[in-house]
Amino acid sequence: MSKLLIIDDEPNLLYSLKKSLETDELQVITAATAEAGIAAFKQDRPDAVILDVRLPDMSGLDAFDCLHQLESRIPVIIITAFSTTETAIEAMKRGAFEYLLKPVEFDDLLSTVQRAIEMRQLGQAATVFPVPPDGEATAEQIVGRSPAMQEVYKAIGQVAPQDVNALILGESGTGKEMIARAILQHSRRADRPFLAINCAALPENLLESELFGHERGAFTGAEKRRVGKFEQVDGGTIFLDEIGDMTPATQAKVLRLLQDGSFERVGNNETIQVDVRVIAATNRNLLEMVKAGDFREDLYYRLSVFTIQLPPLRERAEDIPIFVEHFVKLFNQELRKQVRSIAPDAMLRLKQYAWPGNVRELQSAVKHALVRNVGEVLTLNSLPPSCRGEMPSSPAAVSSELDAANLQQFVNGLLSEGQPNLYQKLHNEVDRIVLPEVLSHAGGNQAQASEILGIARSTLRTKITDLGLTFEKRLRSETEHQD
Repeated sequence: MSKLLIIDDEPNLLYSLKKSLETDELQVITAATAEAGIAAFKQDRPDAVILDVRLPDMSGLDAFDCLHQLESRIPVIIITAFSTTETAIEAMKRGAFEYLLKPVEFDDLLSTVQRAIEMRQLGQAATVFPVPPDGEATAEQIVGRSPAMQEVYKAIGQVAPQDVNALILGESGTGKEMIARAILQHSRRADRPFLAINCAALPENLLESELFGHERGAFTGAEKRRVGKFEQVDGGTIFLDEIGDMTPATQAKVLRLLQDGSFERVGNNETIQVDVRVIAATNRNLLEMVKAGDFREDLYYRLSVFTIQLPPLRERAEDIPIFVEHFVKLFNQELRKQVRSIAPDAMLRLKQYAWPGNVRELQSAVKHALVRNVGEVLTLNSLPPSCRGEMPSSPAAVSSELDAANLQQFVNGLLSEGQPNLYQKLHNEVDRIVLPEVLSHAGGNQAQASEILGIARSTLRTKITDLGLTFEKRLRSETEHQD
């Protein structure tokens, strides 16, 4: 039988709640003061507590601290008739399970009590994370024991000691920079300079200057000489992320550097020699870009002396519990939480979710859950709505119901054909409808279209390329809009 302790100084309320809540499966214990409640807690060890904020002998929040010192995992429901913003915030900050205002609706209270007791019971059935030594969990750790990741580890071990260029391929969020840093860590250049550059994050006209430097007066705004990243990292390693977003002019200069280790700063003809190992990465299909004329073939072969393909998270679902454990340990330290386990239904939902944003999305989801979670068990309700299969309501969501039959027919067709990568195929079909409409609305202006869509311009360009639109069409559309 479960036990519920109610601490409140209103006799009528205590009587009413005991009569309403007590059943054959739930014993209700009452106390009219904080001191009596703490004594009852020590004697009866309840599964949940309802605690009033204003008590005759002690503040309810101070009583809460006393209860948590006795048992940190106990879910405590705070109730009060005198709510203030500060009290509500402080109650949740200290770890209250819920905060309710008097008069409390019985159905709401009953539901809250049931959830609190369920969470307490989940602590017995949940997957428990071992407590790590201080400093064990770090953001730089590579996580995973799946066969696909074992192959990645082998590849790192093979390429790291060899002073050759490497290309890391994988979807956005799979952890390409972490692999690059692992290669560095096990290389002969581990103690030498390392720099990471995201080629998609810089405007096209600044990337060349950022990589190779410029002289004073080389272009408008160049008020002083600048040493580029390749020069800064001489003798070390540079990581070029999103290499597929590099402009043709910059591609040519990178090719020359890979061929003979030389380049010129923008605005200067003096040749500079450097010794730099290049590790590149992209989420784009470089071979398709080579065929389309968007990426130099000779540069591709220079970069891909050794290639590592990172699997998406959906193809290694067996690693998800390991990731969850790792991120919980990591964010326990950062957020000063004490989550020790995860409820089975929450773990099941995480394993079933498709994770289009891969490991980066999972990391964000776990952090979100820890911020929302109360107690030591990570529950299903603390997960982001997207992971729980909930979508926010909007006019677009309502109108999409009109096409639900066609969508369902499309999905069922793929299932009956045994098609792999169903999630990606479905997204591609949506892109084929959405992107042309948005681009048409924006007059072909990709910057404006990416803003409307809420995605990076580099991501939009990737999607356009994947849909088979030609570069000339995209360029002409942008020119017409500018004219």
